[in-house]
Amino acid sequence: MFILSLTYKKSNEEADRYMEPHMAWVKEGYDSGMFLASGRKVPRTGGVVLAVGERTAIEAFVAADPFTIHGVADYDIVEVALTRVANGLEKLQG
Repeated sequence: MFILSLTYKKSNEEADRYMEPHMAWVKEGYDSGMFLASGRKVPRTGGVVLAVGERTAIEAFVAADPFTIHGVADYDIVEVALTRVANGLEKLQG
């Protein structure tokens, strides 16, 4: 499993300019089965995505995010080898 932590490099107003295409990109991540959960950081300084798949595919997908393309946010991609999960969350170990 991967934790994708994005941090805004530009203002929230600038992020809002690219929010619609970013959310279309997020939907594509869910549709492909790569994304399992996502949301904003609190306070709103970026966001977090839980993802599964191959690192190279995830890195390529992150590079295609409009936030990445337009320099709105940087991503930190952390791989986690989960050894235990709550019932119903077994896919996270994938």
